[in-house]
Amino acid sequence: MKTVFSTEHVHPRDRFDFWYSVARKGVVDHASKPSCRNTFRAQLRSGSVGSIDLVLFQNSEMSVTHERRHIAQANTDELFICRQFRGHINLGQDGRQVVLMPGDITLIDPRLPYQAQFSEASEVLVLKVPRQVMEARLGQMREMTALSVAPCTAENSLLSASLAMLPLHTDGLGPTAVALLEPHLLDLITLALGRTKGEEASYTSSARSLVRVRLRAAVEARLADRTLDASTVARAAGVSVRHANAVLAEERTSIMRLIQERRLARCRQALEDPLQMGRTVSEIAYGWGFSDMTHFGRRFRSAYGVLPSEHRRRARAQLCA
Repeated sequence: MKTVFSTEHVHPRDRFDFWYSVARKGVVDHASKPSCRNTFRAQLRSGSVGSIDLVLFQNSEMSVTHERRHIAQANTDELFICRQFRGHINLGQDGRQVVLMPGDITLIDPRLPYQAQFSEASEVLVLKVPRQVMEARLGQMREMTALSVAPCTAENSLLSASLAMLPLHTDGLGPTAVALLEPHLLDLITLALGRTKGEEASYTSSARSLVRVRLRAAVEARLADRTLDASTVARAAGVSVRHANAVLAEERTSIMRLIQERRLARCRQALEDPLQMGRTVSEIAYGWGFSDMTHFGRRFRSAYGVLPSEHRRRARAQLCA
């Protein structure tokens, strides 16, 4: 991750003011107050995984408020997934309070006011996740904010461990790895947040989101099988074909459309991958379950606006530029 700001070489009297200016632009608009201006220290680093922006920041003890007047300046198309690394944060939003300890995760909505009290030497990773993507998976998110997602279950531990590794590896990820990692992260977040919804009224939305995750996992695991069909996917996910398609219809897709979309995406990634330049287009297509090259070429052009061979030429040209 790239260092955006550090107080290391800033005069002590200016450190907090500089940090505050950068944090309002790089994280979210807010008001904050340090415990001690003269000893305040902070660092902010940034990166991304596809459409997910990452911000890792360390800071001295301070309090933060995000109020109605700040919301007008916030990007309300985002939701914040926070994973604590060091120290702790006391967060409050929508009448709920959560204390984030190292390894803990929570959701914060910048469309709503919140308050935070950071401990000395706090370090937290914030994932700015597109709101539309998460709401398509879990429905309305308001009731899930400021709830503790502690690494006390297998699903939560896997998410926490995955987020812990992100700052170490995002800079070295190529486009193919990013394209595979992004939906994986979103699926893990969906599983973890879906289990925080305790109200009975929320059960249906949560259950349907988990069905979507299982369906997508079943498709990904079997993409190379040319005989893959809707009944095989539904059976692997533990639901009927009718129910599976009804759930996927909420995302404007179906089992068979999802299979085709993911096969095309895998082929596109392979065509862009410099390590696979020695493979022919037909070899890649057959490897990901297509059995008719004419059909593959037509579907690829419909999805991406260009034939597979031309897409590969463009990818090679970009590598050589």
